[in-house]
Amino acid sequence: MSSIHIKTPDEIEAMRVAGQQAASVLRLIREHVQPGVTTGELDRICHEYIVDELKAVPAPLNYRGFPKSICTSVNHVICHGIPGDKKLKAGDIMNIDITVIQDGWHGDTSKMFFVGEPTIKGKRVADVAYRALVKGIETVRPGATLGDIGHAIQTLVEAERCSVVREYCGHGIGRNFHEDPQVLHYGQPGQGLELKEGMTFTIEPMVNLGKPHTRLLPDDWTVITRDRRLSAQWEHTLAVTADGVDILTRLPGDDI
Repeated sequence: MSSIHIKTPDEIEAMRVAGQQAASVLRLIREHVQPGVTTGELDRICHEYIVDELKAVPAPLNYRGFPKSICTSVNHVICHGIPGDKKLKAGDIMNIDITVIQDGWHGDTSKMFFVGEPTIKGKRVADVAYRALVKGIETVRPGATLGDIGHAIQTLVEAERCSVVREYCGHGIGRNFHEDPQVLHYGQPGQGLELKEGMTFTIEPMVNLGKPHTRLLPDDWTVITRDRRLSAQWEHTLAVTADGVDILTRLPGDDI
């Protein structure tokens, strides 16, 4: 427990500023996600907005050697896709993952985007992943456990005949990009760490249309589904409150 930093109300407000900024990047990039655009161009637009408009730092850039400012994970890429020359085409689905640092605090959020009209399968896996995130968030309150969150997500996903990625998970966050605890998206009710007011962490279920197995590409970042079927992910940064949960990366007026 000692390695988990319980945040003060002032620290949580500072994290909310970073979280709202990260969410604003996702809102900004929406109109640019069109057939024919490259993921590298989306990275450039986000980078310039984060640095020039928000006066913030894109956390992924040079983090453990990651070469870009955002992650773009298209179709069967589960997470940590590196922006580049790949042109998006109609029917693609893509997760864009944004983390900004403002005044030393991190805000981390991601969402799915459809390029043109999604396929039935693309829409379905994105929808299941979204509902899994919502179900996980609804589980958060003091006295609940990390296992309760994981179990709620796993139960929903598997009832839809999809699978939850096991190797990658949510994480504590604050002045560091990744802190304790690890937030698994599967588990048993009542197991694991008990949640306490002032904890801050991400929930970010990665949901595969096929099997849960993953493969890391030779770039040492890009993670794909081993069966090359579609994958989807949504993410929010949360704070545990006295009576529930506060979504720090949710813009006013937005759905969860």
